[in-house]
Amino acid sequence: MHDELRRRVLEANQAIVDAGLVTLTFGNVSGVDRAAGVMAIKPSGVAYEQLDANAIVIVDLETGKPAGGSLRPSSDAPTHLVLYRRFAGAGGVVHTHSPFATAWAQAGRDLPCLGTTHADHFHGAVPVTRALSAAEIGGDYEVETGNVIVEAASDPHGVPAALVCGHGPFVWGADVEEAVENAVALEAVAALAFRTLAIEPQTGELDAPLRDRHFARKHGASRYYGQP
Repeated sequence: MHDELRRRVLEANQAIVDAGLVTLTFGNVSGVDRAAGVMAIKPSGVAYEQLDANAIVIVDLETGKPAGGSLRPSSDAPTHLVLYRRFAGAGGVVHTHSPFATAWAQAGRDLPCLGTTHADHFHGAVPVTRALSAAEIGGDYEVETGNVIVEAASDPHGVPAALVCGHGPFVWGADVEEAVENAVALEAVAALAFRTLAIEPQTGELDAPLRDRHFARKHGASRYYGQP
């Protein structure tokens, strides 16, 4: 069952490796089938080169329990589940420890929108979450990680990403393929922002009219980028 969802999630996990977003096994991609009430996600700690479609773990979207199989889902699965439950438009979620986006998360800084490359994908700054409390860390840690992402993401459609303070990026999209694209874009603009501020530390955020125009070219009813 769920062969097509497993295949797409496998390919998405392979895609983040090919894009250079993964070190060792640091990262995972999931996809959701809301009609079937399930999420498919990478198994915990399994090397990417050992993955096949049968290794992708199916998890019940409501209970969070694996739906058969012997492999455990990613330890980040509860965080993914929070995002699917709270963001109705999310069809895929990507978590990586990609170098530049993770550096911003470790610095505890929002990723500012400094140019049109950023605005093409994210309609404003990518927020960093608050630090989790000791009680949250000692409790249901992965669920609380999801909760602080939801708390920070004031525009989950326009800015489908958040930086978990001290941890790394979580990114989502309308489907698993779009989530991967957004994760690749996030790493690219995180690197650009780092380099821009190294050249000119006083660089300000992109003016709102230019930011809005670039975002609108690719998103929403009035988009005109690409082919119909």
